[in-house]
Amino acid sequence: MTEWTPLDPALAKVLPTGEPVNVSRRGFLSAASAGALVLGFGLPVGAARAQAVGAAPAVVPGTRVPAFLAINPDGTIRLQSPFAEGGQGVWTAMAQIVGEELDADPATFVVENAPTGPDYQVINGKMRITGGSMSVRSSYDTMRRLGASARAMLIQAAAQRLSVPASALSTQPGRVVHQASGRSLSYAELAPHALDLPAPTTPPTLKDPKDFRWIGKPQARLDVRAKSTGKAQFAIDSKVDGMLHAAVQHAPRLGLAVGKIRNEAAVKAMKGVHSVHVLDGAVAVVAPRFWHARRAVEAAQVDWVEPTGASYRPMPATFSTADHAAHLATVQGTEEVAESTGDVAKAFADAGAKGTLSATYHSQYLNHAQLEPPSALARFNADGTLDMWFPNQAPDMFLAEVAKASGLPPEKIRIHSPLLGGFFGRHFLYPKGNPYPQAIELAKRVNAPVKLIWTREEEFLRDPLRPMAAVRFRGAVDANGMPLAIEAVSATEGPREGIADKRSGEIDPTALEGLAGKSYALPNKRIAQIFVKSPTTVAYWRSVGNSMNDFFYEAFLDELADKGGQDPYAVRLHLLSGNARLTTLLKAVVDLSGGWKRGPFTAPDGTTRARGMAMASPFGTQTAAIAEVSIADGQVKVHDVWQAIDPGSIVNPAIITAQVNSAVALGLSQALIEEAAYKNGERVARNFDGYPILTPDRMPRVHVRIVESGEKMGGIGEPGLPAVPPAVANAVSRLRGQRVRTLPIGTLS
Repeated sequence: MTEWTPLDPALAKVLPTGEPVNVSRRGFLSAASAGALVLGFGLPVGAARAQAVGAAPAVVPGTRVPAFLAINPDGTIRLQSPFAEGGQGVWTAMAQIVGEELDADPATFVVENAPTGPDYQVINGKMRITGGSMSVRSSYDTMRRLGASARAMLIQAAAQRLSVPASALSTQPGRVVHQASGRSLSYAELAPHALDLPAPTTPPTLKDPKDFRWIGKPQARLDVRAKSTGKAQFAIDSKVDGMLHAAVQHAPRLGLAVGKIRNEAAVKAMKGVHSVHVLDGAVAVVAPRFWHARRAVEAAQVDWVEPTGASYRPMPATFSTADHAAHLATVQGTEEVAESTGDVAKAFADAGAKGTLSATYHSQYLNHAQLEPPSALARFNADGTLDMWFPNQAPDMFLAEVAKASGLPPEKIRIHSPLLGGFFGRHFLYPKGNPYPQAIELAKRVNAPVKLIWTREEEFLRDPLRPMAAVRFRGAVDANGMPLAIEAVSATEGPREGIADKRSGEIDPTALEGLAGKSYALPNKRIAQIFVKSPTTVAYWRSVGNSMNDFFYEAFLDELADKGGQDPYAVRLHLLSGNARLTTLLKAVVDLSGGWKRGPFTAPDGTTRARGMAMASPFGTQTAAIAEVSIADGQVKVHDVWQAIDPGSIVNPAIITAQVNSAVALGLSQALIEEAAYKNGERVARNFDGYPILTPDRMPRVHVRIVESGEKMGGIGEPGLPAVPPAVANAVSRLRGQRVRTLPIGTLS
């Protein structure tokens, strides 16, 4: 379990539950919003924080995890979200959850990113991130209690105003009602009085799910209108008075330093250039307009030199991804075992040569390729403070690093977290992978606010990658052809250990998730890792280790089924015979697809097609997928993808369907096309012309069935991805009669 990725049972046991705490009106509201009701929610640990200006004792990080809610005089409701919105719909989900217990229409909510601070570290009482598909599932109970507490306080305020017992009152959306007299008061009318009342001393009663008005039902996204009309503000849109723009040219290989700028005088003389700067591994130009800065920095003729001292992951001039893939396939080393059941060696001996199978599978490096390139705006203020705007998934983690880079204490720094223009794990804290240190340095040098944008070319150069891996499988089948044993040894470096640039002494779960922990009841299995440090920088990528490991496992499982002369569907049913939840899910996707039909078969349009299936269990959610494909002129065409998804319980089915569609698109792009390649130590692709992604004409029809098992709530943003690549690969393998063991599939001969 990494700090920034999947929620495991150990973490789930210590997630905060939080009880509401009233907060003084002066703590969060300016005069412009006077009269609003403000609440916080927190863990029942440690002293409650009085938020009144001038009277607030220090907050011990992790002892309270409040967010706050404001009911404005116009009836709108402001919610400060601990989670960033990047297209996944979390702001809408937060409004539904709070609104359900508050009895307020989610459409009346205005949601914003909360500022930094321990108040908003709602994950494990000490962490705040948007990632690991954790946002809703880690805060669901706390946000419900927040809404319920606010409702109770509004009822108490109405009881005093109407001189009736609180027990005689009820609520309708946005109003407190006294049914006996027909009188009612709006939340906006009650807010000025309610905010001075204490929070309930006992936890408020939460709704029975059967009475939910908004949770579990489709709800229009709160962020769509602003995005559709161009009003939404992303980091790349940020601007302040007196701002200068900057562009950079990075060294072609990480670790190289600037020797000299051969034409520096000519660059300084170019139109609009304010100044030219040498940075760590880069050259920057500052100008009043970004276009002038970009043209000038791209014109700079830089002599790059090898590092003379220690540097972070210097890239060898001889590195190539083709050579690295070959190395991973054969490298020997210590096999660190993550999972071991039964007696694998005996199973292979019993099966003999006729009943065993060996294969090596490969995954590729991947860029994040999000639409919005990284940017950072730094403004040092006259009062000694620093304001920063940049895309991020973990503002508090960045706060500590911004403090180091700026030399200021954290309390003098404000991190502004705009909407994210896509992220997929890109906007975490990555050494050499974020522009904020450069923006800070340039703002210091020019004594003015500086907004730095990495062009797409610079982003492709410094984007940390989804790791590469090679997995060596051995499998055995029993006398009936059913899987008897699987051994998988992955040669790779996990994202967590790669980002830290060190090993913790334990196996990085992100390296093996999707290989280890599979739910199939195999009597004998052994999953291990050979740690091989990647020459590249590595990162979290949507669904993290599951994005490649489920491809490995589910494709090899099909291969093992073929070895035993068994149908892959029958094999999975056999291995899940004691698992009612996953058996139900697998049958659901088969039913959704109109019945299992592996093929090859002739479709109504005359094309020859086949289907493949796969399952995955990422982030507390269970998924099963079926893909139908054909091949024409060497290109794989995916016609349909059916996916059944069981997240336990749900908040918004429309968002789930949208996220599955999104995950299918990215999963197909990974399976068919995407690959980040290196030659001579340099990245081959520097823009989308060299790094194509799935285009609309290659997007299949996607069919989604949501299965609510009632199990503990799982994630939604990422789980729809991991089963897609193996389902496609299994279908292609069936159609060609030749196994797909390496991604991307690309153009077939």
